[in-house]
Amino acid sequence: MKSLFHSAFLTTLLCWLCGLTLLASATSCSQEQKAKVQEALPGVLTGNQGPQPTLDSVYVARQMLAEPAFKSQLDWAKKFYKARDYRLGWFKNHEVVPQAKKLLEVINQAGDEGLDPQKYKIKNFDKLFAELDKARGDTTQRNSLEKQIDVALSGTYFTWASDFYRGTVNPREVKNIDWDVKRNKIKLHKALMTILQERESTYPYYEFEPLHPEYDRLKKALAEYRTIQRNGGWPTLPAGTKLKPGDTSPAVALLRRRLLDEPGTPAQGVATPVQTVANNGPSNGPAPAPAAQQYDSELVAAVKKFQQQTGQRTDGVVGGETLRLLNIPLDKRIDQIVLNMERWRWIPKRFEQNYLLVNIPDYKLHVVEEGKEVMNMNVIVGKTLNATPVFSDKVEYVVLAPYWNVPFSIIDKEMRPKLVANPQAYLDRLDMEVVKGWGAKATPIDPTTVDWANLTQANWKYTLRRRPGPKNDLGDVKFIFPNSNDIYLHDTPHDELFSQTKRNFSHGCVRVAEPIKLATYLLRNKPGYNENTILSTIGERQEKYITLPEKLPVYLVYFTAWVDDAGHLNFRDDIYGHDKNLAKEYFN
Repeated sequence: MKSLFHSAFLTTLLCWLCGLTLLASATSCSQEQKAKVQEALPGVLTGNQGPQPTLDSVYVARQMLAEPAFKSQLDWAKKFYKARDYRLGWFKNHEVVPQAKKLLEVINQAGDEGLDPQKYKIKNFDKLFAELDKARGDTTQRNSLEKQIDVALSGTYFTWASDFYRGTVNPREVKNIDWDVKRNKIKLHKALMTILQERESTYPYYEFEPLHPEYDRLKKALAEYRTIQRNGGWPTLPAGTKLKPGDTSPAVALLRRRLLDEPGTPAQGVATPVQTVANNGPSNGPAPAPAAQQYDSELVAAVKKFQQQTGQRTDGVVGGETLRLLNIPLDKRIDQIVLNMERWRWIPKRFEQNYLLVNIPDYKLHVVEEGKEVMNMNVIVGKTLNATPVFSDKVEYVVLAPYWNVPFSIIDKEMRPKLVANPQAYLDRLDMEVVKGWGAKATPIDPTTVDWANLTQANWKYTLRRRPGPKNDLGDVKFIFPNSNDIYLHDTPHDELFSQTKRNFSHGCVRVAEPIKLATYLLRNKPGYNENTILSTIGERQEKYITLPEKLPVYLVYFTAWVDDAGHLNFRDDIYGHDKNLAKEYFN
């Protein structure tokens, strides 16, 4: 064994001596020979001798705090370097890893994400890399620069990634932004370790890629709209334009350019004296040919598609609301896309496999099972003054034949005069009662014993509720996800309201168009419940709480722009002014 060890040692020593001999004669060798030597002795010819320098917590903190833009990212830097025992992250064998170049490329293209590239160009890396190249022969200077560059690259990554993955605006810190959906909890130091190929992740798109395909679709739409912007924008139709299928009008040429022609290209002999182009000012041209003035079936189909993608009634008539939406400036639509990309950065990095999602401006509920939508239905949301809040929770109960407990605000602002005048007659007409206690233990009291005139929130000790039945404001079913806002999904006796295109009529809760269908779906795994048993239970007019076998996540969100599965960009009105409030923070 000892002889074998000596033999191995001598062999290694001879190889090392041969390497030195090759190095000494490298100047007279051919390029091919040099390459072979470099392959045999990595780092010798490139001057990469010596160990890679390491950092410590004091150095990392000092470097991060010395740069104002990096201060808010100090915690991520600490976690990143501590997890790697303070080894450099962006260097291997004294060479910068390829991911550094990729990071700088991503920053240069940050405008494609609606971000400002200049915000992330904090350090002059061209200068730093040039200094590093000059310092190859000075080990001390080289190591010092490697450490400085490494922390600077990390600080740059965390500054960019914080905006890209978590949002440039923190909705929980800005008072006038209504967004209480559970947070995106992406750990940026682990994302960086994944990028540097030092750990595996279930999110391979951590490599400078977005977390949600919906975001990526909006990014592509943003690029398309900016192309239209560079090519001159889109036409603006004259105020007062009114077109029905089959009509003839000079405005048809502009409408055709707006919806059918290649965006941003000049009109082919169909310009009109009234033509104006968004962002470019007026443009005059020859009168259109008569054929170009005909509002034909092809253009009607394009208008109906536009109406569908903007949440209107698809009647093919141009005027009023359709005209207003056609003439929204291109710049505003671009901003709208960017703001909704920002909201996707706030969304948790992954949805559950099964969940409900209500998009408030779209007045739509989506039911997702195993990651795929299995049904959707129209909803009614809160009025502007009673806005449905944006938040997430979990549905726990389905309530059949529910009572409606009247909020004190409605008693105070809407019902008080009639309650003061004749409480018993008024409540009998509304099929309501006053009770003390809760649930099965609630007992009715005489409404004439309540001092309605001097009633306040503080001295109100009872519950005013409407009995189950056809007059009940909650209809036949409600779906409860306990929350401090007292918001839930429910049926309504006013089905006619679902035919409206703008459906913000409620006091804040969300009314669903097909409650029995939704209840049947949610209770499909509950023994003894199907559509027939649900309907028969409702018919008994006795409130019944049913606990779901599993709590189901529900998201009430606010997106005014998105790209659907067919690849069509959709817009909706900013019904609560949330876009306006976010724009003040984002673009400032």
